[in-house]
Amino acid sequence: MSTSDLRGRFEGLFERDVTLVLAVLGALYLAYILAGVAFGYGLRGQLNSIANLTFYVGVFGMMALALNLHWGYTGLFNIGIVGFMGIGIYVTALVSKPPVGDGAAQVGGFGLPLFVGVIAGVVIAGLFGLLVALPALRLRADYLAIVTVAFSEIVRFTMMSRTFQTFTVPDTIDLWVVSFDPAADTVGLGGGGGLILNYTNPLEALLRALFLWDPYLGFVSFVEASVIPNNPKPVLDGLLYGVVLIVGVGLFYLLLSRTGKSPFGRVLKAIREDEDVANALGKDTDRFKLTAFVLGAALMGLGGILWYSGRGSITPPSFRPNITFFIWIALIIGGAGSNTGSFLGGAIFAGVLYEGPRYFKNLVETAFELGDAPRNFGEAMAGFASLDPMPFVLYTLDSVSQLRLVIMGVVLIWLMHNRPEGLLGHRKETASSVDLARPGGGGSTGNPAAADGGDER
Repeated sequence: MSTSDLRGRFEGLFERDVTLVLAVLGALYLAYILAGVAFGYGLRGQLNSIANLTFYVGVFGMMALALNLHWGYTGLFNIGIVGFMGIGIYVTALVSKPPVGDGAAQVGGFGLPLFVGVIAGVVIAGLFGLLVALPALRLRADYLAIVTVAFSEIVRFTMMSRTFQTFTVPDTIDLWVVSFDPAADTVGLGGGGGLILNYTNPLEALLRALFLWDPYLGFVSFVEASVIPNNPKPVLDGLLYGVVLIVGVGLFYLLLSRTGKSPFGRVLKAIREDEDVANALGKDTDRFKLTAFVLGAALMGLGGILWYSGRGSITPPSFRPNITFFIWIALIIGGAGSNTGSFLGGAIFAGVLYEGPRYFKNLVETAFELGDAPRNFGEAMAGFASLDPMPFVLYTLDSVSQLRLVIMGVVLIWLMHNRPEGLLGHRKETASSVDLARPGGGGSTGNPAAADGGDER
């Protein structure tokens, strides 16, 4: 077999999405395991490191997929993602937190089951998406971006507002269909202090729903007795919750893949390419954009619930616009229009740009005895007067977590110059489910017609 044949087979192997995903994830996990070995981690430390990586791969992959529906499929420039995430988790907390009476130090909720709170959070996030989309979708490009980022800031300042910090619930609440008597007297958003999420842990709720909670506790006891002493449950909880998030990513992927292949998805891609042409073909583009925006907002609300539910508490500063820009960077890395690229972008962003700088700092400090870093930038620059760059190097290394945004900016600029379509963006995709090739026609490959832009998967 010739070298060119081997190269062709190798490249063909890595064009398969499953192989590419497994290769990238394998490289990330191997790098983190080797870093743990360098740090001298034991089994508990390695499992904590893997659980942390899995969590961020899951949440960033999930949110990049949700954004891909807006930008990659429909061309909607939404930079208010974190607002929908905040609505999802705050509504879930309001619905599912245990009730408290008047005068309690802690803000309570309605005390309904967690699955009711999750459904409410997703639905309300979708309804707010509808509220934003109705006036905003008549706007184009940067104007829509201004509206959505303003919306996310309105949401954040509402969370911080004293007006909604606590409020009294009427004795009976009348809904459209039913009336119910809430157990809580006082509920609210908690103001600047945020909320303690003292409802049932989502992992526990899921395992109880699947009748696996007692077997899981038995497994924890077995691990404690034989492998990891001294309460391994937090480690195993984090690892299992990361796995749940990866399953959630898979469900997001299947939903968006189905959407992209459907007639609805093909209209969305037509709108992305040229809305005027889609209108001329008789498509109600406003209705299609509205539906896509609401569905994406609901998925972002669900992503916010899964992201923050395991933290134990939430505060308004957690929903600053930087989270939105992180998700955009993840999508740009992978390539807008590609579901596989969206997940890969989220994984690479989480492992390399989000968590990577902290691990790099720890690796350097483990390998070299560098001493104490200067206390401020002036002391760091003073070393250059004596041609000694080490103070500046130490100061930069010590500030690497704060320099993540700079590193992300440099990577983004490089991508825009060298690969603006991302890793997997703008693949060839099938333009029709019917084979339009002329059978046996000159030079025809027999494949369906293809169009450039996006990814059917």
